Amino acid sequence: MTSVSMTVNGKTVSGDVEGRTLLSHFLREGLNLTGTHIGCDTGQCGACTVHVNGVAVKSCNMFAQEAEGADVKTIEGMANEDGSLGVIQAAFQEHHGLQCGFCTPGMVMAASDLLAANSNPSEAEIRKSRAVKSSSSPDFPPGKTPCRKCPLVGVTCLRER
Repeated sequence: MTSVSMTVNGKTVSGDVEGRTLLSHFLREGLNLTGTHIGCDTGQCGACTVHVNGVAVKSCNMFAQEAEGADVKTIEGMANEDGSLGVIQAAFQEHHGLQCGFCTPGMVMAASDLLAANSNPSEAEIRKSRAVKSSSSPDFPPGKTPCRKCPLVGVTCLRER
């Protein structure tokens, strides 16, 4: 066992892990942050997406030891300080961007990553991003791309187009 320490959602945490412990498992089992879902365990679906040092990564493809000293943000860290839904989470809820809901945490994290890099993405850029492609479910139909409605972008609802 090796000790690992990192900042998760603004709090310093540590724990003992085996060398093969994935970041997704450390977050879920070691820290009880179960919002990070494990779908395919191969990095294909994106349900396990978290931010590590400000970059979206698939936590099922990263060992917990690789996050030593890192700043990690999970879906739980996307909420407002009062516990209410954060801006992107609320946009997904308001515009039914949930599909079955299992992949939604990863999609929210990917959408946040997309918007951090490009505050006004085109619909084509959104559709190419992991915010839509992170799920094995079908893409959102034309005009139903929740991060386009996100108040951070300031675009009106595309459901009516």
